[in-house]
Amino acid sequence: MQIEIFAMERMQSLHEHDVEINLSESGVEPLRVKELLTSEHDVERLLAQPLGYTQSAGPTTLRERIADWYPGAKPENVTVTNGGAEANYTALWTLLEQGDEAAIMLPNYLQTWGLARAFAHARSFRLCIQSEGSRRRWALDLDTLRRAVTPRTKLIIITNPNNPTGSILSADEMTAVVDAARSAGAWLLSDEIYRGAEVNSASASPTFWGHYEKTIVTGGLSKAFGLPGLRVGWIVAPAALIEELWRRHDYLTIMVGTISAQLAAHALAPGKRDQLLARTRRILQSNLPLLEHWIQSHGDLFHYVPPQAGGVAFLGADLPVPTVQLAEQLRVEQSVLVVPGEQLGAGTGLRLGYGHDIAHTLKGLARIDHVLREIGIN
Repeated sequence: MQIEIFAMERMQSLHEHDVEINLSESGVEPLRVKELLTSEHDVERLLAQPLGYTQSAGPTTLRERIADWYPGAKPENVTVTNGGAEANYTALWTLLEQGDEAAIMLPNYLQTWGLARAFAHARSFRLCIQSEGSRRRWALDLDTLRRAVTPRTKLIIITNPNNPTGSILSADEMTAVVDAARSAGAWLLSDEIYRGAEVNSASASPTFWGHYEKTIVTGGLSKAFGLPGLRVGWIVAPAALIEELWRRHDYLTIMVGTISAQLAAHALAPGKRDQLLARTRRILQSNLPLLEHWIQSHGDLFHYVPPQAGGVAFLGADLPVPTVQLAEQLRVEQSVLVVPGEQLGAGTGLRLGYGHDIAHTLKGLARIDHVLREIGIN
């Protein structure tokens, strides 16, 4: 099996700890352990935890609390993985074989795109900016969805809320995706790792779980929960498929770390879960207007639609240089790391994270201004 380099992840792994200002992050400022464990009882319980093996599918309490976030799900519908990336990998490894086709939403985090091209054959359908009265939004291009889904389609893959656009599919768009999957008899994988990080709502965006009998949902604690270092993700799926996924997971990392599993169960307790998501929304709601002020200072340079969820904003742009070249210039000359649209299947543009320290972010934006002036843009 040949697999292409995952360009965005390789760029981040090489440079995110070397630059002064990292605007490539897509989550929010991570919690510290002392912010998560706020009582002495919780701390003592963690310190008393034996460092042995956990259940390989995930401890029962953790699976119960994950299932609680998906209406109608039960613990037997859940298996726990090392991050959302392992959840996606395990699902695609289980479902796709040579000769199969997968239809994948673009723009996107291109892990599933690269894996689908390695395991089988990938076709794309797209989000595009559409005007609806006075409002502009990233909308599902139904024509591309119809062309991408064929009788050979085994799997349809979406990310909702989306990375990098921050868009959330409407009820009608969700129905269109389900109808396309049902017409082909395909599985539907919905990566919902940004669910809970809504910018303009106190409620989590709708899940695809429960809309279609062949639905798989992947998620994790890295984005909406502000806990990327725990490396806890999950798959929610029909119980029979969970058994198949578990069989393959036994050949991978087997289980999540014991300490991570305990902290994850604490984070997903219903009251604590709501607190963590409220913290994320406060950060996003506070930071986004300052980023938007900077965007607006550039007039019509950027094609921008405000994100509905997640700690990233995508800025399309018609520039005199490819944005992958601009991103490299920013890294080398200004020690600022951004994600170019070319690494997200989005064409020219920049993905900027705004969920971390906003003063630091604004300093990075000023350095972007400096490079834009250098290439002839005021």
